[in-house]
Amino acid sequence: MMRRRPIRIQVWVNADENARLQASSKKSGLSQESYIRSLINGYLPKAMPPPDYYAMMRQLYAIGNNLNQLAAKAHATGHLDQMMFQKEADQLRRAIQDIQQAVTSPERIADQNITNPEARPP
Repeated sequence: MMRRRPIRIQVWVNADENARLQASSKKSGLSQESYIRSLINGYLPKAMPPPDYYAMMRQLYAIGNNLNQLAAKAHATGHLDQMMFQKEADQLRRAIQDIQQAVTSPERIADQNITNPEARPP
């Protein structure tokens, strides 16, 4: 069986370049090799989403599905269940607020001297 990538390239880097490559590949969730291949192919890998991203997306899909079912029922019957619609709309609003909070709000820095960031913990 032949390898998909039969050409090996060895690159020498200094300590700073190595540290940046390790940090960037770790942030993206890719191996160093995959990270470099992405760059070669013209793509800058994005950082991995927050840990609860997929749970939040499932919640949004479920709400969207419920709203879609309400719309289909309203179209078929000519009547919209306003209480159910309001419940789903409120749930959607809360989910959007949770996502905004998780993605845009700054996180508290743990174990650092806030008044003097240069000071090292004992």
